[in-house]
Amino acid sequence: MDQNNTQEARKKNSERRKPKNEITFSLSLNDEQKAAKALVLENEITLLKGQAGSGKTLLACQIALDMFFNRKIEKIIITRPVVDAANPMGFLPGDIKAKMDPWLAPIYANLYMLYNKAAVDKMIENQDIEIIPFTFVRGRTFVDACVIVDECQNVSTKQTEMIIGRLGINSKMMFCGDTSQIDLKTKKESGIDFFKILEARVPGVKVITLLKNHRNPIVPLILKVYEEYES
Repeated sequence: MDQNNTQEARKKNSERRKPKNEITFSLSLNDEQKAAKALVLENEITLLKGQAGSGKTLLACQIALDMFFNRKIEKIIITRPVVDAANPMGFLPGDIKAKMDPWLAPIYANLYMLYNKAAVDKMIENQDIEIIPFTFVRGRTFVDACVIVDECQNVSTKQTEMIIGRLGINSKMMFCGDTSQIDLKTKKESGIDFFKILEARVPGVKVITLLKNHRNPIVPLILKVYEEYES
């Protein structure tokens, strides 16, 4: 969140009581996800990397909600690039939210799978969860926040540098991406592989690879064939 709004948000969140019991989510994390969550909580910036169906975004949303409910942060920020996977969709009517909804549908789905839909919608209405078009991230500073950058394989190296520069005090940033689903004009534009360099040189940056697949067992087999064919 912007620094100008930090004190107001802290006051608002401090008025909420910290839950006495552990937050119960509709879906439980498996052992791989629990280990990944522990690493996320130990670092400021993490890349959750894995193929389609590995649960990257679901895990990021669970961590963000858990941190919010336990008063470790004041706000959840979610953003993602608007890049077409195939043919451009063309002009979409409505306000910014309406224009972004087709790209944000997977994020909404993950939030609703984890927690009560009415409660999540109320959090979005109150801007406890703020969903920002990637274009509007520049100039922001996110303080006391958990930031999720979804589909980060479609974020360029320069854009990755820009959004990391938005990270403020007492905040975490999670990037979720899949190197096999880069929709940029050239794969070299993607900033996802640069995290290997950051992890090696900067303490507090961690790359986490999720291997388990949560979709039909045939999916990873087919994706492997495509990967071999395209290489």
